[in-house]
Amino acid sequence: MAEEKLLTVRDVSIILGISEKEVIDLAESGQMPAYKVGGVFLRFKREQVDEIRKTFRPAISAHEENRKKYSLDEKIRDFFYFNDFYILSVLIILLMLAIIFRGY
Repeated sequence: MAEEKLLTVRDVSIILGISEKEVIDLAESGQMPAYKVGGVFLRFKREQVDEIRKTFRPAISAHEENRKKYSLDEKIRDFFYFNDFYILSVLIILLMLAIIFRGY
């Protein structure tokens, strides 16, 4: 009798279009049936994943929600806040290069 091939976390994430972490979270919360092989590795049956895919609509990830919440002004402020050291460093280097090439 042929053995049934179980799917890995990566396979299920590709089928459902979600991250591997989200697949693991769904399995640990009991929303998706999963099997542990050797007590460590999660595996899934193809038929069960196909059933879930029919009814599953992935929620918008937290990253996408955050991207929608912030305006362009807030994004620009955050950019300068988190990159101020690099911007200042580039300006100082450009100033030094301008001084060197002008012959001062």
